[in-house]
Amino acid sequence: MTNEEIIAQLKLTAQLLELHEANAFKVKAFTGAIYQLDKLAEETADKTAHELERMGFTSGMATKIVDLHQTQTLQELNELLAKTPEGLLEVLQIKGLGAKKVQTLWKELNLTSINELFEACKNNQVAALKGFGEKTQENILKEISFKEANAKKLRYDKAEKIVAHLLQSLKTFAACQQIEVVGEFRRCLEIVEQLQFVVATTKIEEVRQFINVEIAEIRYLPQESGVFVWRGQILPFEMPLEFHFRHPDSFANQVFILTAHAKHLQTNVQKDKNLLQVARSRPFEDETALYKAANLPYITPELREGTDEIEKAFQNKLPNLLVYKDLKGCLHNHSTYSDGKHTLLAMATATRNMGLQYFGISDHSQTASYAGGLPPVRVKEQHQEIDQLNAQFKDFKIFKGIESDILGDGSLDYEPDVLKTFDFVVASVHGNLKMDEETATQRLLTAIANPYTTILGHPTGRLLLQRQGYPIDHRAIITACAKHQVAIEINASPYRLDLDWRWVQYAVNLGVLIAINPDAHDTESLADMHYGVLVGRKGGLTAQHTLNAMDLETITTYFDKRKEKI
Repeated sequence: MTNEEIIAQLKLTAQLLELHEANAFKVKAFTGAIYQLDKLAEETADKTAHELERMGFTSGMATKIVDLHQTQTLQELNELLAKTPEGLLEVLQIKGLGAKKVQTLWKELNLTSINELFEACKNNQVAALKGFGEKTQENILKEISFKEANAKKLRYDKAEKIVAHLLQSLKTFAACQQIEVVGEFRRCLEIVEQLQFVVATTKIEEVRQFINVEIAEIRYLPQESGVFVWRGQILPFEMPLEFHFRHPDSFANQVFILTAHAKHLQTNVQKDKNLLQVARSRPFEDETALYKAANLPYITPELREGTDEIEKAFQNKLPNLLVYKDLKGCLHNHSTYSDGKHTLLAMATATRNMGLQYFGISDHSQTASYAGGLPPVRVKEQHQEIDQLNAQFKDFKIFKGIESDILGDGSLDYEPDVLKTFDFVVASVHGNLKMDEETATQRLLTAIANPYTTILGHPTGRLLLQRQGYPIDHRAIITACAKHQVAIEINASPYRLDLDWRWVQYAVNLGVLIAINPDAHDTESLADMHYGVLVGRKGGLTAQHTLNAMDLETITTYFDKRKEKI
């Protein structure tokens, strides 16, 4: 098991112990172990109990971790699960409901499922409980609605792993002559609601049988399927899955039709003829030939949303989209100075080994005590280490940055005498997220107007499928960034992908630079810039409008000029 999987098991155990009123010290032992595991820079899979003890784990917890690796299960957790109503596990996942509150709901109202909780809220039973109230009840209803609306959906990164597995499986079967993933995934949407594939074959039944027998973790739904389409679900998510079978001659046509948004297909490209009609007019060898028949240049799948891409194609104004190799550096990253798993040197070295020219460190600022935020004295220590490391590097540089909390009034988290020591400042909201649009917008506008703000970090604070972002006036925020020459981050963590791609073109049109930032807390997460590039491309982003597509010399000058201006 990975450390992440171990942590999930220990978290659930800690929750259930608290739910069943176990000794507080026992709960604390589990939460302490979770914290230790989360901070580890190495996996524990090959460690003995004795080695884990030397790493700081108690004897009992070290044994539990070893047992989990060996058996994939924990006896204590199994015992807790056996005496816990299954529906309560879902209730425990509702944000804002800790184990103690769930216990109250269970004992006082005999609630054992989300459906029962929803009904109790509707009947005002929850608001009447001690320690709850109407506001808590309202928040529970919102969380349940959000959870239900996002059921059976996956973030792009999770869907990506499933797609890779399915493609690999199908390519081993000779009867599958060509295979292409289509639909939302091929258009690189941040949330995928179903996975669709087109398979070129002359042996449909053989392929159907192969899918049913050889591919694990999927469920066939024969009553929803047809002669030319296999329909089912991906388990355990129950996400809809489709395989469309086509003769090789019409493969490209079907790939095109199932990739594009309906609005793209319905756009007229000839007199009384739309793209869908062109696609159905005759077989095409590939999508390029299909677009050519419509008198259009090839339009990349990410752009086929039916906005203005066809108009731009007719005007020969399609953007030369950003690609991963355009990136020259990596900004907004964390180290062991705050809540990162790897040292400053390890993070910078990993970035250099990726072939990049510079690394920006932006650990958390002092107010973020929960994340080991840096007081001024620690900032000085980090800057001294950066100077020492930069003296050793050739053709590579570490930039001194910080992820400064945007405080409640919109101010940044240090006095000017500290802020002026940084090469760049990423300004982000982390606390007091429950704001209305006016409050959130004004808070960001104040931070953007601060001369030390270089980049606005994850503008809405959203966590995909977990937490809605706070509402903001995107137009006002982007306009202010243009006025004050503040770049906007596409936080490339697959959990965030914020700025949303739907606002990238608006920012580009106003001349706002976009920074593809991984928000990496370990060396592995540096590669998350891949997801940021996909989001940027979907929004029409080019290298010209990407901050960290600047080479080392150019971005050094850019940061220096900003500091001189201040």
